[in-house]
Amino acid sequence: MASPLLVLDQVRKVYTRGRVVRRPTFTLEANLVIDRPAVIGVVGPNGAGKTTLFEMMTGSNAPSSGRVYVVGTDIHKVKYRERDRLAIHYHQSYQVRRFRKLVPSILLEKSPTPAPMVHLFDEPQFNLQDGYIGFMLDFFRKLRAEGRLVVVCLHPTAAWHLEILAEIAEQYLLVADGGVTRQPDFATLTREPRFRSYLGPEMTRAAEALCAGRAAAHR
Repeated sequence: MASPLLVLDQVRKVYTRGRVVRRPTFTLEANLVIDRPAVIGVVGPNGAGKTTLFEMMTGSNAPSSGRVYVVGTDIHKVKYRERDRLAIHYHQSYQVRRFRKLVPSILLEKSPTPAPMVHLFDEPQFNLQDGYIGFMLDFFRKLRAEGRLVVVCLHPTAAWHLEILAEIAEQYLLVADGGVTRQPDFATLTREPRFRSYLGPEMTRAAEALCAGRAAAHR
C-alpha cells in the first residue's frame, strides 16, 4: 500500500521569548493525513501560522515536536538540498529555501523521489489579465492529475479570491486559534464562525452569495 502523500503527526511549533524565563508567544498544532492527490485551499487570519505550517511541511522550519512525513519519509531527516524533491514552497511565486542546518547533511537521508510530490503556493499573485487565472488553475489541476498534492493559501480580500478557492479546492484547511482544522467543502467552510469572523461582514456576504449560486447551479 502506498504511503500517504502528507502526514503531520502530532506536529507542534512553539515560539518563546525571554532571556531567563522563556515564555511561549505563539503555538501552532496540526495533526492530519492527506493520503491521495488533491487541491487543498488554506485560509486563516494574518499571523495565525499559515506560512509556519508551510515551512514545517517543506522542512525549512523544524517543529518543536511531532513529525512531518511526505510519501512516508520524514522530510526533516532528508538532506537539505534534496528536500524540495519531496515538497516545495512558493511564497508569492518565489521558491522559499531557508534551512537551519542543525545536522550535517552527510548524516541525513537522500530524497526517495526525484521531483516534489507536494506543491505549496503561499498567497500566489494572480494576474487579472485575460486568461492568466485560468492558466494557473489548469496548472494546479495538471499537478493533481500527475499524482501531486497541491496546497494553495489565499488571503481573500476580494470576491474573486473566494471564487478561486471555491473553484479549485476540493477541501480546506482553516488555520486559526493555534490549530489547523479540515473543512470538507466551501459551504461548510463558509458556515465556520472563525472563518466568517476572519472574512468580516462584506466578504462573508460574498461567500454566502457564492455558495447560493453554486447550489442553484447544481439543482
